[in-house]
Amino acid sequence: MDKIMAYFGTFTAAKDGAVASFKFEYLTTLLFAAIVIFAGQAMVKHSKLLRKYAIPAPVVSGLIFSIIVSVLKGSGTIGFEFDTKIMKDFTQNIFFLCVGFGFSTKMLKHAGGKLCAKIAFAAVLLITLQDVAGVALGKVIGMDPLLALQCSSSAMSGGVGTASAFGPIFKGWGADAATTVGVAAGTMGNIMGSVIGGPVAAFLIARYSLKADPNDKPAELATGKVNPLENHSMVRAFAMLLLLAGLGMPIYCLLDNIPMISMPKFIGCLFAGAIGRNVLEATHQNTYEPEVNALEHMFLELYLALVLMTIDLTKLVSVAGQMGIILLMQAVLIAVFGIFISFRLFGKDYGAAVMTAGNIGWGCGSGPNAVANEKAIMDEYGWHNIAWVLYPSFAVIIDDIYNPIFLSVFGSLFKH
Repeated sequence: MDKIMAYFGTFTAAKDGAVASFKFEYLTTLLFAAIVIFAGQAMVKHSKLLRKYAIPAPVVSGLIFSIIVSVLKGSGTIGFEFDTKIMKDFTQNIFFLCVGFGFSTKMLKHAGGKLCAKIAFAAVLLITLQDVAGVALGKVIGMDPLLALQCSSSAMSGGVGTASAFGPIFKGWGADAATTVGVAAGTMGNIMGSVIGGPVAAFLIARYSLKADPNDKPAELATGKVNPLENHSMVRAFAMLLLLAGLGMPIYCLLDNIPMISMPKFIGCLFAGAIGRNVLEATHQNTYEPEVNALEHMFLELYLALVLMTIDLTKLVSVAGQMGIILLMQAVLIAVFGIFISFRLFGKDYGAAVMTAGNIGWGCGSGPNAVANEKAIMDEYGWHNIAWVLYPSFAVIIDDIYNPIFLSVFGSLFKH
């Protein structure tokens, strides 16, 4: 039996008060990750509530999976571990490379430099306020500043992905529960952003009697022609991403050696993706957009599944109350920011209200939250092309660049 079990992982017998454990090897670990992905998609498909709040499918099933594993470990039955180190690192970096690859200078032409500068300013200001306020409140209630940061821009503006990426970094700086707290905060942020965004935008539309321009209509996208994902193009797109990922390492090296900054590896990939995309466009080369979009979603799903299924929820017990207080403050902050800063900064018109809904979406969760909030508002009140085409992608790109840099610099002040 021991010989057969060795094909699937390593068993460690109970001793010295420790629970017996079994660590699955990486292919068997990926089997569980696939189950998490399939189960999550099925749950979201059959739940209007989960779809309404735009909760990523792997988050739903991954949390359930981790709860089961934590209960088995906590009850003393057996502890399960998974070999995820290489695959987590790989999927995380390829995903953020794809995010960077989405940043095209052509996108800026949809609105002009002035509005883009305002969007960038609002994103930077919100991230900074989230972290400063989170750490300040954390000190008042006695919470580790690094864990407070995981309940601030790391999980709020950054979402589950960024919180997961900074979990190991903050753990290395002395906050053991950083990944678990960050993932839990990011999950709550998804719900908060969806609950707050629509009502705030609806309030602004009613308060200022705003109306959509009936002549502002969606660009014609329905051509009836589907872009095929061919084997040849998929292989070339994947090889291109691998090439850019390797070129991201010198960028990561340069940034990580800036004094007082501990930079996550994925930021090098993000910059490499953005540079590669614009070089290809400038030289009129194929950018393989459909293929890169497919790969981005694939690696995000797998990355989230691997992260969520391996968190130890028992570590949340000691910080649950403190985390709730900071998240409540973040909810109030994002609503006030949307009403008094974003809306006014973006022009106090209908488009500004739609973008404010998007701002609250990504500011409390993720880019998909921003898209979901904007779509809900436009379905009810009317279309706004600039808000739809430009805002979510541009704001999230600014977030993905500034947020990791600020978290690295600010967080380094609180190393244990």
